[in-house]
Amino acid sequence: MMARQYGARKRVMVTGGAGFLGSHLIDRLIERGDEVLCLDNLFTGTKQNIAHLLGHERFEFMRHDVTIPLYVEIDEIYNLACPASPVHYQHDPVATTKTSVHGAINMLGLAKRTGAKIFQASTSEVYGDPIVHPQREDYWGHVNPIGPRSCYDEGKRCAETLFFDYHRQHDLRIKVVRIFNTYGPRMHPSDGRVVSNFIVAALKGEPIPIYGDGSQTRSFCYVDDLIDGFLRLMDSGDDVTGPINIGNPGEFSMRELAEKVIAITGSKSEITYLPLPQDDPKQRRPDITLAQNVLGWQPTVALDQGLERTIAYFAKMI
Repeated sequence: MMARQYGARKRVMVTGGAGFLGSHLIDRLIERGDEVLCLDNLFTGTKQNIAHLLGHERFEFMRHDVTIPLYVEIDEIYNLACPASPVHYQHDPVATTKTSVHGAINMLGLAKRTGAKIFQASTSEVYGDPIVHPQREDYWGHVNPIGPRSCYDEGKRCAETLFFDYHRQHDLRIKVVRIFNTYGPRMHPSDGRVVSNFIVAALKGEPIPIYGDGSQTRSFCYVDDLIDGFLRLMDSGDDVTGPINIGNPGEFSMRELAEKVIAITGSKSEITYLPLPQDDPKQRRPDITLAQNVLGWQPTVALDQGLERTIAYFAKMI
């Protein structure tokens, strides 16, 4: 059964909508004229991220956990609900797996009932500690199924499986994106991610912690670029299901990132080295050929420019 549309205005639900990425996505959806239902249990999200929208006539907030079934009428679903940083997803690993798996089942069931198009925010973590570099969508990954990161890595992998099985079995319209490291305003200051860790430490004049020898690499995509990729994928034809990498192919070592943050902030912080966590990927960079060819998408914000905006946000907070 197809959801009822009132005129041309779409009713869109964003799970995890009070989080870092969800709140930026909702801003763009409201800006283009959609009605938005923001769903969040506020485990890692915060009302502060959506406070500017609470009185808007086309915005509604519902405190709800995606592991519990939900019955609403909706045209599109963006499923972003899941703690996404090691500090948060390892806090309650069983709940993390349930959020990815039970949450996917509930949202897919809702999409099946309403006929809604559904988007899954997957992750580059499905590639694990990769032995193929850069990572292409046809690479199956190198993942430890029983390690401390497995609750997130394998939970997201299982969610992808569910999405494609619902697509094949029930002809659901699905979109699956694999997100690479993303940063920008509204990041949680204590989420344990490398960009927020480095910025907060630099602004406080504290030692900047690097895990390992600093040679491991990541690719950093500014949040505005990522959300543009989300919207392009969701608005693409039904034959474009993904999975599709969305990330910035610029690759930087942890030491390079720390040095950039120190330079931009003018901090006197020194770099300290700590043991590398178990199963921490040694390198991570997306191959975005598919996104370029199918979506006409590529990032536009350089790391230095994005860091300046992000540092300005944290400076006001701290």
